[in-house]
Amino acid sequence: MSTLVTIEGAARPRLPVWLRKSETHFPALHALKTDLRARRLHTVCESARCPNIHECFHRGAATFMILGNLCTRGCTFCSVPKGSPAKREFTLDPDEPAHVAEMAAQMNLRYVVITSVNRDDLADGGSEHFAETVRQVRRALPEARVEVLTPDFCGDLSAVARVLEAGPHVFNHNMETVKRLYRRVRPQAHYVESLQVLRFAKEYSPNTLTKSGAMLGLGETPQEVELLLRDIHAAHTDVATLGQYLQPTRRNLPVAEYVTPAQFNAYRDYGLSLGFKMVFSGPFVRSSYMADEVNHRATREHA
Repeated sequence: MSTLVTIEGAARPRLPVWLRKSETHFPALHALKTDLRARRLHTVCESARCPNIHECFHRGAATFMILGNLCTRGCTFCSVPKGSPAKREFTLDPDEPAHVAEMAAQMNLRYVVITSVNRDDLADGGSEHFAETVRQVRRALPEARVEVLTPDFCGDLSAVARVLEAGPHVFNHNMETVKRLYRRVRPQAHYVESLQVLRFAKEYSPNTLTKSGAMLGLGETPQEVELLLRDIHAAHTDVATLGQYLQPTRRNLPVAEYVTPAQFNAYRDYGLSLGFKMVFSGPFVRSSYMADEVNHRATREHA
């Protein structure tokens, strides 16, 4: 059971002890932010207000967010800035792929995660820019593994293929939530369409590890989470990630429940029983959190 506290007349869950994380690595955070800004780069760690940012920046890990820092969609869980395509900030930076590669090389990364905002204003959804970033990173760091976390490209599977042809080692596309909550959480996305993206990715590139994740605590039931895991697995996805949703700003959806570590463990066990190569499930899990270790364990244990 979640502990409730009344705030402005409404009962809301109180942050439990297992979700209190210290912020102790300010020098590493500042240094990496400075280098990123010098190259006009963004990370989803910053834009989405990830609770793991101090830990990840301290160990030299970051998830690069390309196609700018303004999203064309209005997902109610997300704090990434939204804007109109008419704004000058929506202009693609042609140097962004090279800058991502330079930054990844400077950090001497052995595992690079690249994600993006949604760019529904672009004919190809930004997929060529995405693919070029992958190619540049692979040239700069030929020994590194590259994971992409892509949008749905409005269901354009040719855009998905374009990204896959650039040669990422891992293809990730998040479902984000259960089917019933899509209209509320992802009003411009479609549950079945996202499943089609995952299924197509594995069919198009069978040797690419596929991955998907969701946030919990938005009002879903255990039965709905289990159905989501079954649907993801039926789309031939190799790895599932489940983490606790935390309200990033007052403008975003409130937390309905703080899921206990025991329940996360139960979801992990259920997912593994379905046949996933790995299920990374816990309160602080995010789709790209510890992505290098998740990839290593998934490939090692099922080699």
